[in-house]
Amino acid sequence: MSKIRIKNFGPIKEGFKETLPDGTVNDWLEVKKVTVFIGNQGSGKSTVAKLISSFIWLEKALIRGDINAPVSHNDFIDLLEFHRLENYLESDSLIEYEGATYSLKLNGSHNKKTVEAKRLNNKSVKLPKIMYVPAERNFLSSVSNINKVSDFLVGSLKNYSVEFRNAQLSNKGKVIELPINNTKVLYDAKEDENYLLFGEKRLKLSEGSSGFHSIVPLYWVTRYLLEFLKQGEKKLLELLSTDQTIRREKELRAVNAEIQDEKELKINEKKINGKYICKYFVNIVEEPEQNLFPTSQRLLINSLLAFNNGNNMLVMTTHSPYLINSISLAVKANDLKNRIEKKEHENQLYEVVPKASTINPEELAIYQLDETNGSIKILGNFEGIPSDKNYLNQTIRLSNMEFDKLLEIEQELEL
Repeated sequence: MSKIRIKNFGPIKEGFKETLPDGTVNDWLEVKKVTVFIGNQGSGKSTVAKLISSFIWLEKALIRGDINAPVSHNDFIDLLEFHRLENYLESDSLIEYEGATYSLKLNGSHNKKTVEAKRLNNKSVKLPKIMYVPAERNFLSSVSNINKVSDFLVGSLKNYSVEFRNAQLSNKGKVIELPINNTKVLYDAKEDENYLLFGEKRLKLSEGSSGFHSIVPLYWVTRYLLEFLKQGEKKLLELLSTDQTIRREKELRAVNAEIQDEKELKINEKKINGKYICKYFVNIVEEPEQNLFPTSQRLLINSLLAFNNGNNMLVMTTHSPYLINSISLAVKANDLKNRIEKKEHENQLYEVVPKASTINPEELAIYQLDETNGSIKILGNFEGIPSDKNYLNQTIRLSNMEFDKLLEIEQELEL
């Protein structure tokens, strides 16, 4: 489990703070297996998600040796520029991150920020494949040939376009079932075109609705990366960069020169290989509900939760009360599945929430961000189920109250 502390960075001012039962104050935000950020525009949801992505990647880069500690100012600024966060940095910005292997802390003046990296242990680690899914992903579905525009893209959108292209090429000619509307998607390599399949009909993705523009890149890339990680160790090692391959081979030669025992040698070789290949998936998604009807939102979320098995992690930002409600259903279903004895009840349960989409409440955190003071609070729960007293539901209640006022005016007009 990783955690992060952020203060005075862009819209985040006070940052996260909670008073624990013993009266002490905790200002470390835990990144759990399923982590969700809700709040108004400009409250910092994406900012926090991007920093989580950046520091998970930085820890991975330090383990592999892609970057050396301490992390230089230029390397840190490059990291921020990838997500267009460089102008959020203040002289008093505080960012600390603690993962399984490294503790990272921002140091220095406004013009000379570095990241101190402290190694926590030397145990074997599992590296993540990290994917940041930007809200601008719809753009990728609007163009017929990504190669023609990829040079004009930057940062996370460019990176996502590369993975979308990889997903196309690895599945060319294969029909991929989408989780909504009994619709499928197909990449036709001869025409270099994506098609939506509705029964016997097919339609260019670029001509489809905005909902499909949103869901196809998200679902397709997620599915592709999970399949990518299932490849054998030998194949994943072949896909390392040249620099990573050279560093790995140098480490292997050093081990072979020092160790004679074959069993010990294999253990150390496995440990070295573990530094270079990814074993689990961190999916960080901006607004998964984008342009989707409420029932489609729920089907998509169920799919993302089902993909989030094993050591995988899912981080989301959202404006949708339907997404939070879907998560509540997944938590309640998790409770019920452990108490059901009859097959009949089990079938009824999994018709509502698929078994693979249920959530252990201890592995869930929902955070509310306030744009007025830059604070972050964790959403309460009742028996693990997210509280309905959240910003999104409050907005619905406020709308209902305003409608009641209009009804009162109407009654007075009829007197």
